[in-house]
Amino acid sequence: MNASKICPRFEKAMSILSQRWTGLIIYQLSQGPQRFCTLESSISISGRVLSERLKDLEKQGVVHRQVFPEKPVRIEYSLTKKGEALKPVLYEIEQWSQNWIEETGGE
Repeated sequence: MNASKICPRFEKAMSILSQRWTGLIIYQLSQGPQRFCTLESSISISGRVLSERLKDLEKQGVVHRQVFPEKPVRIEYSLTKKGEALKPVLYEIEQWSQNWIEETGGE
């Protein structure tokens, strides 16, 4: 049997998306720009982990961080063009989950 090698780009994409919480963060941001505290409460993620994931997604060019010079300072996160391109992928995963994942009581 001749096993084909996995494409390095696909492997990199999967390593980004498979990090815990990353998919949920991108999914939440696909609804529109959000503030840190909104993301934190909607996903039920610790602030430290959310901060790490957002920084990593910024570095990867998936998320944009915008600082508004107000008092107090307002910071919003949104998807970049690269992040927006993931919307159809997330939609397909959502559809797959509706068809194939059994709903559980309380996690």
